[in-house]
Amino acid sequence: MQYNDNAQLDPGQVSGGGGGGGRIAVGGGIGVTIILFLLSQLLGVDLTGLAGGSSQPQEDPNQPNPYANCRSGADVRTNRECRWVAYTNSIQGYWSQTLQGYQMTQTKIFTGQINTACGAASSAVGPFYCPADRFVYLDTGFFDQLTQQLGAKGGDAAEAYVIAHEYGHHISNQIGTMEQAQAAGNQTGPDSPQVRLELQADCFAGVWLKNATADPNSPIAQITNDDLARAVDAAIAVGDDRIQQRTQGRVDRESWTHGSSAQRKKWLSTGYNSGNPNTCDTFARDAQVA
Repeated sequence: MQYNDNAQLDPGQVSGGGGGGGRIAVGGGIGVTIILFLLSQLLGVDLTGLAGGSSQPQEDPNQPNPYANCRSGADVRTNRECRWVAYTNSIQGYWSQTLQGYQMTQTKIFTGQINTACGAASSAVGPFYCPADRFVYLDTGFFDQLTQQLGAKGGDAAEAYVIAHEYGHHISNQIGTMEQAQAAGNQTGPDSPQVRLELQADCFAGVWLKNATADPNSPIAQITNDDLARAVDAAIAVGDDRIQQRTQGRVDRESWTHGSSAQRKKWLSTGYNSGNPNTCDTFARDAQVA
């Protein structure tokens, strides 16, 4: 992935999340619950009780933004941490031009633990979107797990795909499909509303990848075939069947919450090949997701 040196970055779209205490509550947000369920399978620990609650993020308003010096695409070359700003700016730049009334939000980067409107979350939960406060949360250490434990190739495009997927949930939240999935309850399986929601986020991520370089002011200057292969590889690595096989030695289709590797690859590719978010209606009656 190549960056546009002349692109102006907005570091205000990314902040360093605060760690700290706070009691972990039970129940609540679908975004956190789904991620926790998947990570529970990976780690062999029941983490699903971490979701929920109503506490707001605890951040020190006097603490300077660690990304404040990320002002241009060229800064990514001298400070690799600026790539989080570049990803976020590009993703939100696309959606603000595409979705009428798009609501800007933030990527909150943390280590250890952070309090959110969906409850307290630790680094173990991986990247997630909290629909209650509409922020994307990211412990960047997840990408080591993605490569070392899940076998993905990694790289900038894989990272960008993961973040674009979480922003895909932000889009689903705004257009109402997240509420639709929540209303259906905790159904699981390859054709379940939860899986459809995740596949829609993958599709939206693919749409962004297709359009990431269309705006000459985008921080992303070029996405190569290798970048696309790495994004698809990351999607395959986090398929429910792939994780179950790695951690349990067997596949239980009816417990899926995110979709199989084949499903995730299919819908990421659908979004990329079309470049059109209208192809991402995984909730349509004739949408074949399984």
